[in-house]
Amino acid sequence: MAFQQGLSGLNSASKALDVISNNIANSNTVGFKQGRAGFTDVYAAALSGAAAGVQVGIGASISQVSQLFSQGNITTTGNPLDVAINGNGFFRMAGTDGTVAYTRNGQFDVDKDGYISNAQGFRLTGYSATNGVILAGGDPQALQLDYSDVSPNASSELMLGMNLDSRDPVPGAAFDVNNPIPLDRNNLGAGGYNFSTSATVYDTLGNPHNLTYFFVKSATPGEWELYYQVDGAVPATALSNLVFDTDGVLTAGGDDLITLDFSASGAEAAQDIQLDLTTTTQFGSPFGVNTLRQDGFASGRLTGITIGKDGVILGRYSNGQSRDLGQVVLANFQSPNGLLALGGNMFGESPDSGQPIIGIAGSANLGLLSAGSVEEANVDMTAELVSLIVMQRSYQANAQSVRAQDQILQTIVNLR
Repeated sequence: MAFQQGLSGLNSASKALDVISNNIANSNTVGFKQGRAGFTDVYAAALSGAAAGVQVGIGASISQVSQLFSQGNITTTGNPLDVAINGNGFFRMAGTDGTVAYTRNGQFDVDKDGYISNAQGFRLTGYSATNGVILAGGDPQALQLDYSDVSPNASSELMLGMNLDSRDPVPGAAFDVNNPIPLDRNNLGAGGYNFSTSATVYDTLGNPHNLTYFFVKSATPGEWELYYQVDGAVPATALSNLVFDTDGVLTAGGDDLITLDFSASGAEAAQDIQLDLTTTTQFGSPFGVNTLRQDGFASGRLTGITIGKDGVILGRYSNGQSRDLGQVVLANFQSPNGLLALGGNMFGESPDSGQPIIGIAGSANLGLLSAGSVEEANVDMTAELVSLIVMQRSYQANAQSVRAQDQILQTIVNLR
């Protein structure tokens, strides 16, 4: 009698319905990969064998429930710690007990100890950084954000580029920081300097100081006198003159080294700053500063982070600086279907999956990262609902097979 075939069909259809229902239930689970039930036929084995063409199967069974690791849609969330993988790979997560797991769910947050972790308490791993330098290579470690202040950097170079208006008159009075030439330039005999501009420099403690330049057109054609003062101190100090050729190109001056005393604020008493004005020009156009750059900055606190496509975690600080805080690594497997499902949308390594291949995003066959986004489940709801109807019909058909066999058996029992 064929009860066994019908019963195996009922069991197989029931398990397939479980798989489909699980897919539907997790259609909103971030990073979820849909499962697929694989059916196989079953034949009885006999030592004597059976003639070809007369073998009758004894039903069906579920040979494997595999997961389809196709790409899910990427949705923007606005949370900088949410990360989606666009391509192959898994996030490598480490538990506090040393357990290593893998996931496609990139919903992360920072725990009380500064570690980037998920809802299950597993910590995202990667390469750490020291003083802004990523220590690539070696075993990935749990990524911990460094919230300590960035140390200040004393200014050592100041680069300033501008144009000095060759049409401007020679001041009629002696140089005086408090007596500029009037803006309308009508009173040619007034004023002690033509132009001024300022820049901020920093001492060894990160205190800002205002350095002001003064430019005085000389009676010698193509030559300008240059002075500077710090924090309004008087008198201003003279620097080497700026000399221009007939094409308005600087030919001499503009590269002085000055030594400043910031001991009054508790900083270095002899701080050297190299001044660079070598890109300054003298054309017949209005005065204007084109470039201003210096290498000093105050101390700063971490105000935000950004994760790049390659997994580099960039910290942004209140002083306008930025530095690398670490780099996220990804893992891939020769056979992702061999991974063990651990729950919580995480997987574990198994002999069937092979060992993890660790690398940074964008290298080898690993995908790129998209910060501020998550990967949706790759469940096609329409296809799952259709499969649900088909499998329901399969279950009903197998039930009819059992019912038919029952009726046949009843007929045999009723024979007189």
